[in-house]
Amino acid sequence: MDEKRAVDGIGAAALIGFSALLAFNQVVIKVTGGGFDPVFQAGLRSFGATFVILAWMRLRGLTFVIGPGVMFWGIVSGTFFAYEFICLYLALDLTTVARASIMFYTMPVWLSLAAHFLLPGERLSGLRMLGLVLGMAGVVWALLDRGDGQGSLAGDLMALAGSLGWAAIALLVRLTPLARVQAETQMLFQLIPSAVILLALAPLFGGLTRDPSAIHYAGLAFQTVCVASLGFLAWFYLMKVYRASGVASFAFLSPVFAVVFGWLLLGEETGVQIWGALALVAAGIFLINRK
Repeated sequence: MDEKRAVDGIGAAALIGFSALLAFNQVVIKVTGGGFDPVFQAGLRSFGATFVILAWMRLRGLTFVIGPGVMFWGIVSGTFFAYEFICLYLALDLTTVARASIMFYTMPVWLSLAAHFLLPGERLSGLRMLGLVLGMAGVVWALLDRGDGQGSLAGDLMALAGSLGWAAIALLVRLTPLARVQAETQMLFQLIPSAVILLALAPLFGGLTRDPSAIHYAGLAFQTVCVASLGFLAWFYLMKVYRASGVASFAFLSPVFAVVFGWLLLGEETGVQIWGALALVAAGIFLINRK
């Protein structure tokens, strides 16, 4: 097996671009919510991305292989995926991109805390413990700051709940037979069950559409093709080439980009408290991913 290499200039540029893509996607989700109910939007994204991944696999001659014990955990992973995006899409419908992103991208904080107890060799060092404390402090600061008048506490908490679902998926991939399957199969196990669950639940959240126009359809297509399928395939490729610790160290950039995009593109108010909370969360994520 070839040894993975440290992140070089090309890798760094790709990872910065991927972080910006994820952040920009938060803006796209919020804008697309003007034409589609949040849960229905998430379901359509999973449904469409399933076919993009299947087309990609056919193009590369890959098969959807289900090994022993994989099906059950694949369905569990897909269920958590549906839960994660119900929370995120509802959060972005209720609160600002800046606030939702600060909460949602705390996932490494909760993952590192769970890994400390569940994964051998993942115990928290003094530096990573400091990162955990900083990340939690940023969350508390953001939750307590209600001064901008643009966000809602319910939306903030939904984004936080979504980050816990994301962390649960990451643990499942490490602790179950899903760790042995190829990236495309892992993605299909998340997309197919989530599409079924989200589209089935969407009518319970109100009307499915909100007078969609061209920009809303374009936003849905962007999420489906550029993020939920091809974007994450590119990320899996980077994980194969570069050391995981190096790839993970760029995670703190996504909430930073998201706050900036929310401010620049949506005119969201970002007071000193939001920037302070963002700084704590970003620093926490950076330290957690340091070895």
